[in-house]
Amino acid sequence: MDELAAQKQSTLEQSIDAVLPQTQCRQCGYQGCSPYAAAIAAGEAAINRCPPGGDEVIAELASLLGRAPLPLDSGCGKTEAPAVARIIEAQCIGCTLCIAACPVDAIVGARQLMHTVISAECTGCALCLPPCPVDCIVLEPTGMPRDRERQRREAPQLRERHAALLRRRGAKPALAKNQPADSPLKRKQDTVARAIERARTRLAARGGKA
Repeated sequence: MDELAAQKQSTLEQSIDAVLPQTQCRQCGYQGCSPYAAAIAAGEAAINRCPPGGDEVIAELASLLGRAPLPLDSGCGKTEAPAVARIIEAQCIGCTLCIAACPVDAIVGARQLMHTVISAECTGCALCLPPCPVDCIVLEPTGMPRDRERQRREAPQLRERHAALLRRRGAKPALAKNQPADSPLKRKQDTVARAIERARTRLAARGGKA
């Protein structure tokens, strides 16, 4: 790809990324909104894989790219009302699994200490829910219209922070699902799964809710 073509590709990726809701939820199968935008620009991904954006974002992408709108891919999930995570602090055991899972560093805390969510930075991606061994994290609707919620997530400082986090973590526009058994991502997923199971077993042994 020559320099001019690369510049056009980069501009297209940025335009697509500006349409996406910036939840970084990975429901599309990519590691964040920016990698998904890159995949769409390269013709490697369909425009209908963003549940948080729903029909509105699909229509905007179709208009931007000169394509026909598509129904939301139900395999990626369904469109929900904007929400943020909240930790039920009395139940938190300080395992830090939610901190590791958060793609935007919106959870603060330390091992064996109570954690809390920075609501202003939470995107409601729900990635912190599955790792929690004591189910002490809930999603609560923001009550904010979808367009205003997207404006909040698109604030320049949040967008740049999310992009920097993705760069530091080496996120690439590669599908996060169906990884080979020996891939680094699959090994990481297996490690987290084993940690969750150990935490549940210890909690059950103490007579708590598993």
